[in-house]
Amino acid sequence: MIETYNHQFRVYYEDTDAGGVVYHANYLNFFERTRTEWLRSKGLQQSIMSQNENIVLAIRHMDIDFIKPARLDDLLTISCRPMSYKKASMQIEQTMHCGDRMLATATVTVACLRADAFRPTRFPEHLLKELLL
Repeated sequence: MIETYNHQFRVYYEDTDAGGVVYHANYLNFFERTRTEWLRSKGLQQSIMSQNENIVLAIRHMDIDFIKPARLDDLLTISCRPMSYKKASMQIEQTMHCGDRMLATATVTVACLRADAFRPTRFPEHLLKELLL
């Protein structure tokens, strides 16, 4: 079974608009940071993958459903879980909660690219093993 990774962030004043609500573009930042921390939790760093393996992971597509607003001082829990993969792409499901309130969901398609050419390439087997544990 594929584990769900969770990471927490506090909403700061800089994340909000004039009404104290998280500005919509910042949801992307919270989701991105969670995916990055998920990789780190697996012992993977994107800079090292690029240098040593000529691999970068890039967002190809993202669908976000904004359900309820996140607000100043909220403690957010963002989850990250791979759902499926193909040779050169992976679909990841993400959720954002504040306590038991679901605030947003995202479905993210990540492409595996050669760092030197930004062309699709097959996920290395060892990388798939790490990501799908």
